[in-house]
Amino acid sequence: MEKGNRPKLIVIAGPTASGKSDLAIEIAQKFNGEIISADSRQVYRGMDIGTGKVTPREQKMARHWLLDIASPKQQYSVAKWKKAAQKAIADIVHRGKVPIICGGTGFWIDALVYDQSLPDVRPDAKLRARLQKLTPAQLFARLEKLDPVRAATIDRHNPVRLIRALEIVMTTGRPVPKQSFHSPYEVLYLVLSPKKELAKRIERRLDTRLKHGMLSEVKKLHASGVSWKKSELFGLEYRRLARYLQHKITRTEMRESLLHDIIAYSKRQITWFKRNKSALWITSPTRAMRLARQFLSE
Repeated sequence: MEKGNRPKLIVIAGPTASGKSDLAIEIAQKFNGEIISADSRQVYRGMDIGTGKVTPREQKMARHWLLDIASPKQQYSVAKWKKAAQKAIADIVHRGKVPIICGGTGFWIDALVYDQSLPDVRPDAKLRARLQKLTPAQLFARLEKLDPVRAATIDRHNPVRLIRALEIVMTTGRPVPKQSFHSPYEVLYLVLSPKKELAKRIERRLDTRLKHGMLSEVKKLHASGVSWKKSELFGLEYRRLARYLQHKITRTEMRESLLHDIIAYSKRQITWFKRNKSALWITSPTRAMRLARQFLSE
C-alpha cells in the first residue's frame, strides 16, 4: 500500500450526478478500502437528500468517514476538514486498508491531497457582516479586482467561498496562495465524467429528490433553527428551496432555476478538475476498476 514513505490513496472526483459514490463503494469493496467524503455540505447533519449523501444501507456496504460531523447552524471550514481527513487517512493506512477520497468539492480534495497551506486567518465577524450585504455578483467583482487568479477558479455563485476568499485577501493584503500539485501521497486521481448524459442524469436526480422529500428536509432544517438566510448560503438546492418556501418564487421557477444552477455548477466542477494534469478522466466504472487494480499492485 505504500511506495517509499508515501501512503497510497485513490481519489474519485467529478461533477455532481456523475456516479462517484457508487464507484467509490464498488472500489472500496473490491480493494479493501474505506471512503472519506470530500463534500463541503455532506459534513452537516440533517442535509441528506439535498446533498446526495449516501444512505445508511450504502454506509454499511463500505465504511464512510466525515459525514454528519457538524451542525448546519455552524460553519465548517476546509482547514478543519483537512485535519480530520489526514487523521482518517493515517488510521485507514495503519489498519492496512486503502483510503478513498470521494466527492465533488475540488478545493477541499486538492487541499488534502496536495497538502496545500491554508492561510491562518480567523473569521472576522464585522467584515463578514459587511460582505454578506453584497450579492454574489458584487462579491465576485471585488475578488476579481483584488485576486484575479483565485477569481478564475472560484465558484462565483457561492457566497460562502467568495466571502472567505475576500476575508483572506483583505486581512492578509496578499492573494490566496497558489495551488501546488506536489503530494505527500501516492495518488490515483480519477475524475468520473459521463459528459453526454450528465445533464439528463442531473434532471432525473433532481426530480427524484423533489419527489422523495427534499422540500421537507429544508422545512425541517428551518424548524430546527437554521435560518432562511443560512439555508440560502448553502447554495443550489437549499438556496432555491428556501426561496420557494418563503414564497419568493413559484414551484416551477424553483425547479427550472435549480436545474439551471446545478448544470452550471457541474460545468464549473469540470473546469476545476481540468486544472489537474495528473488526473485521469474516465467514463466507465470498468476502466476505473482496472486502473485501481494496477495502481495498488505497483
